[in-house]
Amino acid sequence: MSEENEYITLVKLTLAGDHEAYGALYEKTVTDVYRTVRFLVHDAEEAEDLVQEIYIQAYQSLARYDTERAFRPWLMGVSMRQVKSYRRKKLIQFRFKQRIELINTKPGMENDFSLHLVEKLANQPLLDQVQRLSYKLQQVITLHYLNGYTQEEVADILDIPLGTVKSRIHAALAKLRQKQRMHSEIARKVDNVNEIG
Repeated sequence: MSEENEYITLVKLTLAGDHEAYGALYEKTVTDVYRTVRFLVHDAEEAEDLVQEIYIQAYQSLARYDTERAFRPWLMGVSMRQVKSYRRKKLIQFRFKQRIELINTKPGMENDFSLHLVEKLANQPLLDQVQRLSYKLQQVITLHYLNGYTQEEVADILDIPLGTVKSRIHAALAKLRQKQRMHSEIARKVDNVNEIG
């Protein structure tokens, strides 16, 4: 039995009331889901909570799942919608917190930007560079390169046209290459200075 047929069988058993089947479905897919969520949500505890919410949402949506579609891309679509909802909620909380801080900030006090500056100046590995891309670009890079979904599957997961997926991947790679060139140029200049000195 192919992996995809196994997923469909487990879905049908789950819908028939077999809770162990959903447990098996969870075990077979949770590693991919967690890895993706953890990459897009930087806090480990919040990522774990979000994965649990994704599986609750998936379970509640299972009756509407079309068994003619591949299961893993469908589940990843559920995951992406939950991550998007989480990010929207966090953004609202962040903006509210900023407003409160603005109200409570006393005149003459300066915010400490040193940690932010250190992070900006530090030479970061590729994954950190990806995390600096816009969320839309992060999504396609994470799904396509980290999880190995085809561009067609990414389009299906995110419910966007294939052309949009291709242009976002192209834009993301161009930005990553540009950042890589910039880092290489800086490293070369530092090496040149060291050779002169």
